[in-house]
Amino acid sequence: MKRIGILTSGGDAPGMNAAVRAAVRKGLSMEMEVYGIERGYEGLLDGDIKKMEWKSVGDILQRGGTILRTARSERFMTAEGQDHAAKMLETFGIEGLVVIGGDGSFRGGLDLDKRGIKVMGVPGTIDNDLGYTDYTIGFDTAVNTVLSLISNIRDTASAHERTTIIEVMGRHCGDIALHAGLAGGADVIMVPEIEVDLNKVCRKVLRGQQSGKLHSIIIKAEGVQMNSIELASEIEERTGREARAVVPGHIQRGGTPSGRDRILASLMATKAVQLLYDDEESKAIGIVGDEIVSYAFEEALKIKREFGNDIFELAEILS
Repeated sequence: MKRIGILTSGGDAPGMNAAVRAAVRKGLSMEMEVYGIERGYEGLLDGDIKKMEWKSVGDILQRGGTILRTARSERFMTAEGQDHAAKMLETFGIEGLVVIGGDGSFRGGLDLDKRGIKVMGVPGTIDNDLGYTDYTIGFDTAVNTVLSLISNIRDTASAHERTTIIEVMGRHCGDIALHAGLAGGADVIMVPEIEVDLNKVCRKVLRGQQSGKLHSIIIKAEGVQMNSIELASEIEERTGREARAVVPGHIQRGGTPSGRDRILASLMATKAVQLLYDDEESKAIGIVGDEIVSYAFEEALKIKREFGNDIFELAEILS
């Protein structure tokens, strides 16, 4: 394979730029032509495609977001759109594609695979919700962003003797809440994988008050079907301590990627390009333990995410 394309799709994640950089430079080192596709599948449909050189990806390793940008594409969700996208790749002579994104992006890649395009999926999403890989690019940075928020909020919560609910991202996956809650010493962690017992939550807050704690920190994943502001009001009414809800939102997606995410992105993206060069069938790239692995695309998407019950139980013990 001599000519490949790269696109980033779905929600941006810290480390996407590191993956783009690695894919471009790995391809060029193997004397391949590398093309960047702007705005994900939407840009592909528009033919928004440019040739990339070594200097095209200079000074981006440390930057969040994605220099290729990203967009939601309603047009690509149709069979006609997918046919047109495959024709556009053919028009540019692009033989294989590196798709950096989450499960929706991967499903788009699978649609192209069915149309004869070799696609390598690199998992770039803060949600960590892909079951075939231990970690996705951007997850570690998002957890560290939440940890910083916890530290700041703990200071003001202590000053006001307040309970604070911090609602974190992750869609239907509670991994950001789980890992940030354990590392940040949260009193309560609320995730969609575990049914929430509000009575138990309030007992924990009251027990903290009675032991002399000046604050309580509750980490709530956005996938938990409770309104955070209403939840804060309910907890305040039951415990008699002022409660506030904080929703940091897209702050969790931005910022400089952690060292771990930069390394993970570099390893995964270069693996993807190597597989394209070797003309392998479409694969999803991941990490299991310390090993970079690849799975058949369709099979990878069927693997369900296993929730870390052991981590959750440990967090409960330590809180």
